[in-house]
Amino acid sequence: MVGAGSGAGLGGLLENANPLIYQRSGERPVTAGEEDDQVPDSIDDREIFDLIRSINDPEHPLTLEELNVVEQVRVKVNDRESTVAVEFTPTIPHCSMATLIGLSIKVKLIRSLPERFKMDVHITPGTHASEHAVNKQLADKERVAAALENSHLLEVVNQCLSARS
Repeated sequence: MVGAGSGAGLGGLLENANPLIYQRSGERPVTAGEEDDQVPDSIDDREIFDLIRSINDPEHPLTLEELNVVEQVRVKVNDRESTVAVEFTPTIPHCSMATLIGLSIKVKLIRSLPERFKMDVHITPGTHASEHAVNKQLADKERVAAALENSHLLEVVNQCLSARS
């Protein structure tokens, strides 16, 4: 699905050596209704954004939120229809890590959400040279499953999902 190398771009050099770094949004305050176990808690856009914002970039010691790869406005949830759509924006149009980033977002959602949810993770239209090919890979359940059977690739995804110390 994706050739995950040393975490750097071609030939060990970073593709985007000096990315713009964006301000992290604050933590969402927890409401009394959310803490009440008797009240059904629907999943909303912000909850999904909170799940994916801290995913680590495979090339930089920064999160996807800090690189503006994910934004809350690009997350759409319909809890009643059990759908989640996430658009992500690679930092450069030829980012070779785009599929790996999308796979990391998808894995985080698979691991975090109830099975009833159908997930659509795709590149923001017009922001990547291989947008169609990457989106096709991310939408193909069999290719995603095969990628996750690759122990090296799974290790890289897990590093993206692990908390920074």
